[in-house]
Amino acid sequence: MIETVYFAFDSSELDSAARAALQEAVECYRSQADPGLSLLLTGAADPRGTEEYNIALGERRAQSVRSYLISLGLDGSRVSTTSVGEEMATGTDEAGWARDRNVSGSEN
Repeated sequence: MIETVYFAFDSSELDSAARAALQEAVECYRSQADPGLSLLLTGAADPRGTEEYNIALGERRAQSVRSYLISLGLDGSRVSTTSVGEEMATGTDEAGWARDRNVSGSEN
């Protein structure tokens, strides 16, 4: 399973901590996962910004993670993306909003 990675405000750039977590997840995924398994990456945003902007930002975040996973050797045909925008956001201050800005992965 791909660990949830977090993003800076209004950014879809992976920081070094996110890259390290994804690298570790890929190594684990390769050694344990069923080769036929696929991943769904779901991007999310905090509630600031318009709904349309946040859906697009969540998608850019998910695509950023997907591109990095593919660069690490995962089969791109098995990695799909979606965005929930701000729909799942629960934060009410900067600490909470920081948790809302993420991409999580689930196995299909």
